[in-house]
Amino acid sequence: MGPYRRERTLALRSSSSALYNNLAVLCPPARPLAFGAVHGTTLNLLGNEGPPRQLQARGGGSALSTPLLTQAAWCELPSRVLLVLTSQRGVQMYESDGSTMVFWHALNIPEHPAAHSVFARGIAAAGGRFICVGTSSGAVLVFDIPPKGTNVTLSEVLEQHRDPITDIAAEQGQEGAGDLVTADDSGTLCLWSSGEEFTLLGKIPGSGSTCSSVTLWNGIVAAGYGNGQIRLWEAASGRIRAQVSAHARWIYALDLAPLTGKLLSGAEDSFVHVWKLSRNPDTDDIEIRHCHAECVTDTQVCGARFCDPAGDTFAVTGYDLSEILCYGPA
Repeated sequence: MGPYRRERTLALRSSSSALYNNLAVLCPPARPLAFGAVHGTTLNLLGNEGPPRQLQARGGGSALSTPLLTQAAWCELPSRVLLVLTSQRGVQMYESDGSTMVFWHALNIPEHPAAHSVFARGIAAAGGRFICVGTSSGAVLVFDIPPKGTNVTLSEVLEQHRDPITDIAAEQGQEGAGDLVTADDSGTLCLWSSGEEFTLLGKIPGSGSTCSSVTLWNGIVAAGYGNGQIRLWEAASGRIRAQVSAHARWIYALDLAPLTGKLLSGAEDSFVHVWKLSRNPDTDDIEIRHCHAECVTDTQVCGARFCDPAGDTFAVTGYDLSEILCYGPA
């Protein structure tokens, strides 16, 4: 639980864009870490044994310029790991090393797109065989992923949000018990149970501030907002259980270490904080404790992820920063 210090710096081919949750980390057992950060139309990939790579956004058969990427994430399902990219045109799924494209789903672009920008954003593996991806219309696309091969199908579209999806989080191994949460630009959260059909369990209305990032742990929803607050909700009841003024400015990233309940937050105010979530066994109250603060000088933090399941190490990206900063135990 002790403090952290910067251990190493990994060079990127190009700097990170100012996007929510703009850092993907894959920590496979007994293998080197892999990192991904979006810059404009490309994803910079590091690690996974090979040399640094760049994946390009797909245009989707349009003659227009290459679309901007909005997010990238590794989705770890029991049978396979896929690297998912979202953009202004659609959803791309690759094998985990980025070598082979498995699936491409184009978004419906309206005749007169000037009124609303169209994009996908918010990526999570859920229910053991699904990958959920949010869209700017507020719809959540549920893709059924086969154990191998390319026969990915769009099995369901969840339509409860009225604003663009910002982030999606799922808790593995909790199938059916409120194991998925979706968040949007208005701050509204929807709680779902995954399965053959996804069931809406409850809706937490927004209160005027965007929810930029959301995580789920032990039935606790931790959500980060544009006003710098972190709020903890009870997934089962949708009741708010704690609220912390965590940052002076817009929160861009949250991550959770599943083994320990550590929570990582990064924001525009150039700070990264580590918190500890817990449930009081006597009262069942949800508690949050501050563990560590790290200032990344003159950097608008746009990605922050733990690099191990216990949360002993983490990595950070920043807007216009051409590197990934890695922190470990001091």
